[in-house]
Amino acid sequence: VPLSAIARIADETTPRTRGRFQQLNAFRVYGGLVPGVTKETGLATLENAARDILPTSYGLDYAGESRQIRQEGSTLIGVLGLSILFVYLLLVGQFQSFRDPLIVIMGSVPLALSGALVFTFLNVTTINIFTQIGLITLVGLVAKNGILIVEFANAEQKRGLSRTEAAYEAAMTRLRPVLMTTIATVLGHLPLLLVVGPGAGARNAIGVVLVGGVVIGTLFTLLVVPALYSFIASKKQAAPKSYDHGANVTAQTA
Repeated sequence: VPLSAIARIADETTPRTRGRFQQLNAFRVYGGLVPGVTKETGLATLENAARDILPTSYGLDYAGESRQIRQEGSTLIGVLGLSILFVYLLLVGQFQSFRDPLIVIMGSVPLALSGALVFTFLNVTTINIFTQIGLITLVGLVAKNGILIVEFANAEQKRGLSRTEAAYEAAMTRLRPVLMTTIATVLGHLPLLLVVGPGAGARNAIGVVLVGGVVIGTLFTLLVVPALYSFIASKKQAAPKSYDHGANVTAQTA
């Protein structure tokens, strides 16, 4: 039986190999980024081009770092919210109050996060997995400054001062400890900004967020936390004064 009776021979141009991904026929598209363009922007450009060119029967999937961007890029808000909630619950247990921890969270965390994100808008760094780690770490770093002020102000209220007077005394007395801890934190993370070589981009991203966020957050904390305390802090009962009965008896006898 001749081969021509059951088959036809023809020359065609085909790929050298047929790719498979997720058990489906697939081909990969690679792209290079020009300086100044983020990976998120480049990936969005490829997605828009694929939707315009590919037939409707084709679908899009991701591999490598692109897959990580699409799967984990939207988890920042959720993780950040959980970290703030966790810090709040710990402070509730420490202060035995639901209002005092709000002063620490509202007076320091949003301002510090906003200050850190300013550097992403200025193109000093980008929002990536490393800056996300820095933002979550920043929540705990800046909260300690508010804790120092609120804790001391509560002690001053128990001595008989009003909320405004207690906030003023706490801000003045705790200024030096707050500045000392801030300087120590900045100097500790400063090498992340100065490092060069392989992996420097990841370290620089974390360093920019931590150093910038701590500095800006501390400046606002010293102003905003005392102001919030004077308005929404819970009132503390002044501790009863103790008297030395033995000294009174001696004085009466004399």
